[in-house]
Amino acid sequence: MHFPGKFNDQLVAEQLQRVSLSFLVDDLVLRRGGVAGNIAYALGVLGQAPLLVGAVGADFADYRSWLERHGVDCSGVHVFDDVHTARFVCTTDDDMCQIASFYAGAMARAREIELGPVAERAGGLDLVLIGANDPEAMLRHTDECRQRGFSFAADPSQQLARMEGPQIRRLVEGATYLLTNDYEWELLLRKTGWTAEQVGELVDIRITTLGENGVHIVGRDGVELKVGVVPETGKVDPTGVGDAFRAGFLAGAAGGLNLERAAQLGSLIAVNVLETDGPQEWTWDRERGLERLRDAYGPGAATEIATVLPA
Repeated sequence: MHFPGKFNDQLVAEQLQRVSLSFLVDDLVLRRGGVAGNIAYALGVLGQAPLLVGAVGADFADYRSWLERHGVDCSGVHVFDDVHTARFVCTTDDDMCQIASFYAGAMARAREIELGPVAERAGGLDLVLIGANDPEAMLRHTDECRQRGFSFAADPSQQLARMEGPQIRRLVEGATYLLTNDYEWELLLRKTGWTAEQVGELVDIRITTLGENGVHIVGRDGVELKVGVVPETGKVDPTGVGDAFRAGFLAGAAGGLNLERAAQLGSLIAVNVLETDGPQEWTWDRERGLERLRDAYGPGAATEIATVLPA
């Protein structure tokens, strides 16, 4: 929502202990989101077969229909009728200051989900991406991946701020991929007490996104790779850009691309989201995508990446 004014003008310093305010907003926009939904949507658009796992409320029906229309298997979604699906509600004023609330709702029940039956119904799992969720669910699913021998990607993102070192270490150890942005990477090192070299011994591939500076990839063998971004035509909304990169990267890796090409595809999907208002409002245009890949990385890169792209 948008408040056509400034929150600061409505606050009385001497009365903050009794604050009771109502803001008349002039705009309301509803967007589908959530890291799992964003990543699954993009993977579906890219022709992959993502299986969404999570906890939702009875109000999920419309969102389910949207995701399934875009190639997402929602059979792993558990519905709890006594709560609502998690949501974020935010009001922004003319100074870009924000007052927001996050309702966890059904998300807190994700800890009740077991991955074994999901994998059995699906006939196996290629990779389990464990993103920001209920912290207990994240720990349970990571432990289960190790116990059952499922390859997994650790993507703790926002939950790093509320988790302590021992919990973070449980999320990371043994991961095929560790995905963070540069701020989260430094926070992870500080909270775990690990060095970058120690992390390199515990995960196969570390992927750190650097915003406009691209992405930094480090393999267990110590080989490092830096990939630049696809130039933007304009910044509209940064929400979900990191999720889009992850989807593009994973789609490329699943299609057999090397790390550099997979990261380049991730960068293309990320810029599509950056240039769109909302994390799931972008549309796929193969010819335009290949043109942007050629311009950013050269014709050879575009030719290789084209082999995994849908029509």
